[in-house]
Amino acid sequence: MTERGAVRAGTFAKIYDPGVDEPDDWYINDHTIIQAADGRWHLFGITHREPADPFDETEFAHASAPDPHGPWTKHPMALRVDRAYGETHLWAPFVLTANGRYFMFYAGGGPDRTAAAMNLATSTDLFHWTRHPGGPVFRDGYDGRDPMVTRVGDEWVMYYCANSAPTGGHHVVAYRTSTDLVRWSDRRIAYTDPTSGTEAGNTESPFVVRHDDAWYLFIGPRPDYVGTEVFRSDNPFHFRVEDKVGYVAAHAAELIRADGSWWITAAGWGQGGVYLAPLTFPDPVSESPVRE
Repeated sequence: MTERGAVRAGTFAKIYDPGVDEPDDWYINDHTIIQAADGRWHLFGITHREPADPFDETEFAHASAPDPHGPWTKHPMALRVDRAYGETHLWAPFVLTANGRYFMFYAGGGPDRTAAAMNLATSTDLFHWTRHPGGPVFRDGYDGRDPMVTRVGDEWVMYYCANSAPTGGHHVVAYRTSTDLVRWSDRRIAYTDPTSGTEAGNTESPFVVRHDDAWYLFIGPRPDYVGTEVFRSDNPFHFRVEDKVGYVAAHAAELIRADGSWWITAAGWGQGGVYLAPLTFPDPVSESPVRE
């Protein structure tokens, strides 16, 4: 691993356990954390009682806290699957704010896994969500999922995991662009992994941030379930496997910026909740992921 741009995490501490006050153990898997306009932090994520049952993941957990370290207050589920809308499950929410509203992108599945739905719900308060009346904003396969949205120049960019062909192939990080967060371009590819298949791959949970003059892509699970690798590029739309510059022992990792510092999360099946650790870049970070 090259030392230039090396990325490292500190010690993880548990910040939220969805099983508290429940008769069974519960997990949070892919999740998102956002700071509201009033300063309070909100967490949304895939949730289900243990053991893992991904195709029965039909609701999103919601909790909030005054600080990312807690204490976190558990709220009623933020969203439940809507079969009439065509959803078969709810996976991997990502929430951002723009134009006075909150936008939640998530994978809604559907009967055809080669054309899985990428759905959108909006809110003004982070508690009440309304699905986009036009249906999915786009479809992709195989099981296109795990959206993450940031700003690059004058456009919004959504990164998500998919395959090189809808029926399978190389695991990839795809991306689409938008000016309004509703209409999205045709897909392009930001990263192609040498591995192939369908189902879950090793390009899940993509998260892209800028540091100084470079862009960093976080993806996993690599090489094991609890593992995220980091890749560096001068181009936010082109990453290569040989440009690995970091490893974090985390599943479904998300990055947040709080109190002037970077933090990285971890969660997943059998992990007991959501964890948080400080994240270190070698030089001062010049730009945060856009959730503003």
